[in-house]
Amino acid sequence: MNTTRFFLAVTIAGSMAAALIGTRAKEVTSVQHSVPATLRLAVEGDMPSFDMPSIGMNPWLNSRPLAKADLRGKVVLVEFWTYSCINWLRTLPYVRAWAEKYKDHGLVVIGVHSPEFGFEQNLDNVRRAVKVLGITYPVVIDNEYAIWRAFDNEAWPALYFVDAQGRIRHRQYGEGSYDQAEHVIQQLLTEAGAGGVPQGLVSVDPRGVEAAADWEHLRSPERYVGYGRTESFTSPGGVGADQRRTYAAPSSLRLNHWALAGDWTMGRQATVLNAPNGGMTYRFHARDLHLVMGPSAPGKTVRFRVLIDGLPPGSSHGLDVDGQGYGIVTEQRLYQLIRQAGVVTDRTFNITFFDSGVETFSFTFG
Repeated sequence: MNTTRFFLAVTIAGSMAAALIGTRAKEVTSVQHSVPATLRLAVEGDMPSFDMPSIGMNPWLNSRPLAKADLRGKVVLVEFWTYSCINWLRTLPYVRAWAEKYKDHGLVVIGVHSPEFGFEQNLDNVRRAVKVLGITYPVVIDNEYAIWRAFDNEAWPALYFVDAQGRIRHRQYGEGSYDQAEHVIQQLLTEAGAGGVPQGLVSVDPRGVEAAADWEHLRSPERYVGYGRTESFTSPGGVGADQRRTYAAPSSLRLNHWALAGDWTMGRQATVLNAPNGGMTYRFHARDLHLVMGPSAPGKTVRFRVLIDGLPPGSSHGLDVDGQGYGIVTEQRLYQLIRQAGVVTDRTFNITFFDSGVETFSFTFG
C-alpha cells in the first residue's frame, strides 16, 4: 500500500508568520531498504545557522543556544518536528536512541520545533512535551518558521544529516528508512575520524503512540476538522465557516467521512464545542485512531466518552480512554482513543463531549 500523500498547507491561524506552501505528505510507509556498505552522499550545501537575525535569538530547550561555530567538527542530525504530529511521534524512538548511542562519538542531535497548530507555539506546551517524551537533546523553537525556510524544509518529520565540515549530505522526509538513516550517521562519523564508532543498528521497542503504524491495514488518511483543510464532511447543511451552528450527524457514513452533532463553531484551524453533549463521528479503517484536541481555556477540563460501532471499546481502547470509553481532555495534544485489539475493518467511531469548551484539530490513524 502506498500511503504517501500530498497536500497544500494554508496559512496557520494565530500569530504564525509563514504559510507552509507545498508541504510534503507526512505519512510514508515504514519499509526498510537494503543499505550499501558505503553510501554515496552528495553535498547539498552548507547547514544554515540556527540564529536568525531577522527575528532575534530563537529560544532553546535542553541547551544553551548553539551557533555554527559550536558545532564545528561535529556530525549534526537536524530533526524538524511538531509535538502533536503522529508521524513524528513514531520516528522519535529512533532519534532518541541514535542521540544516546552516538553522543560520545561526535553526534549532536538538534530538534527544530516548527509548530503546525497555534497551541504548539506555546513554549510551556513544548516544554511539557519535551519532558513527557523523554527528549534530552537540544531543541530550538522555530515559531516563525525562519529555520524551516532556511533549510527549505518540506515536511514533518524531516531529518537532515550534516557532516563535520558543516555540509548537508543527506535528508529524509517522513517515517521509515531507519536503517539507512543510521548507516548515514555511522558513515559521517567515520569520515570525521571518530574512533570506535558503534556498528549494528539500534533496537527499539516503541510503545503507545510511538509504536509503528499497522501499514498493512491502514486505509484512513489524516483528516483536519477546521474548514481551512477539511474534507469529506457530511453533516447536513455542510460547513458553517466561523459560525455558531447546530449540526446533526447523518444516519450512516461512507468510509473516511465524518460529521458533527451539537452546537459547534468550525474555525479555519480548530472546531470548538459551544455547549455540552456535542459529538463527532467518523467512519474509519485503521488499527489506531487519534484526535488532536485540547481545552479552549487554560485549566479547563472536558469529559468525554468514545464508542466504536455503538459499543464501548473494551480491549480496543486507546491510551487516553478506559475500557468503557471514558476520558478527560486536560491539555492540548494528540490523544490516542482507539487501538483495535482484533480484526481491523471498517468501523464507526463516535465521541461525545459532556462539557463545552473543547477545541478539535485533526484525526490521525495508524
